[in-house]
Amino acid sequence: MNPTELFLHYATFDTQSDPSARTMPSTDGQMLFASTLVRQLYMMGMQDISLDENGYIMATLPANTDTSNIPAIGFIAHLDTSPDMPGGNVKPRIVTYQGGDIMLNEAQNIVLSPATFPEMNDYIGQELIVTDGTTLLGADDKAGIAAIISVMKHLLEHDEIRHGTVRVAFTPDEEIGRGANRFDLKKFGCQWAYTVDGGAIGALEYENFNAASAIITINGRNIHPGYAKDKMQNAMQAAIDFHNRLPESERPEKTDNYEGFYHLISFRGTVEGASLSYIIRDHDRTLFEAKKQRMVDIARQMRETMHIDISVAVEDQYYNMREKVEPHQEIIDTALKAMAACGVRPIVEPIRGGTDGARLSYMGLPCPNIFTGGHNFHGRHEYLPVRSLQKSAETILNIIRTVAARDNQ
Repeated sequence: MNPTELFLHYATFDTQSDPSARTMPSTDGQMLFASTLVRQLYMMGMQDISLDENGYIMATLPANTDTSNIPAIGFIAHLDTSPDMPGGNVKPRIVTYQGGDIMLNEAQNIVLSPATFPEMNDYIGQELIVTDGTTLLGADDKAGIAAIISVMKHLLEHDEIRHGTVRVAFTPDEEIGRGANRFDLKKFGCQWAYTVDGGAIGALEYENFNAASAIITINGRNIHPGYAKDKMQNAMQAAIDFHNRLPESERPEKTDNYEGFYHLISFRGTVEGASLSYIIRDHDRTLFEAKKQRMVDIARQMRETMHIDISVAVEDQYYNMREKVEPHQEIIDTALKAMAACGVRPIVEPIRGGTDGARLSYMGLPCPNIFTGGHNFHGRHEYLPVRSLQKSAETILNIIRTVAARDNQ
């Protein structure tokens, strides 16, 4: 299996999703990449390959043994990369890390440093895939696609490895919260699946944030500043006031583990009008609901005391998958056993984010998340240890083997 070679090729495709688009997929680059993957799947010998008008790819690795006691399982990754950082003209390269700083871009003095990212010290002596510092790398989630496809190719070339039916799916627009919107569970036809969309080596995640978006809209009143006393209502100032009423301790840069947050992702405005866009996250459903209510309450208080025209639009995005996955402990145990079989120490931790698996779990497909090995997703300092990507592929292979061994138990 060589997922690294596949990833280096996939990383060159510009597949950023676009939250402002109303189409699906939201960008043409995703469909172009999808078409390339479909051709590759055909050439490999996968079966039941489909690419629909929304950008969803599905394909089957047929069982090569009696499947009476072997459930069909699936592996899912997403086509798009984050809109938070440029994703076109990516220039991936492999460096052998000897410790210290890695100069990503000398002309712009962009450095990947363990002083900022101390986990780099875990990879001294290993090969790392990095960028030139002007784009993201796209390991989220092209590393997942590379790992899945490399395993399918390996199994097609090694028929002596017994396996049941395996389904794979690659989804569009996961980064903008739409990846599961039009996922056809009946067509996918699996009892359970794994998203391959996690972080550092060993990560196994079946808890994630409850998630919502919030848009705050403020209408102001512009008056000549020389005559504005008791008349002007500066929408931008009101927006700043709204933001400052949220707890400073509940921002992403001040939270970790199970702590939730409010994250201001955009601020646009003039005196006449302003808007704030937030994402709201919390693992605990009660605290999640309280966070949403706090925003509504702040707006109400500002209307009453400042007589400002302010509104809040909150929309839930996905919920914590734990309650849907935990009743199916065998799914988790299978992944733990698979990691141990390839010498990977499992790290079971909550996702401080979300995956397609969260929504798919609520749709009826229990779907925990396994690692790809990447670090610093969504930014110019993203990197992917080659060994970690290889272990992700080995974990997938071992999951398939473990499930196939059930009929001997």
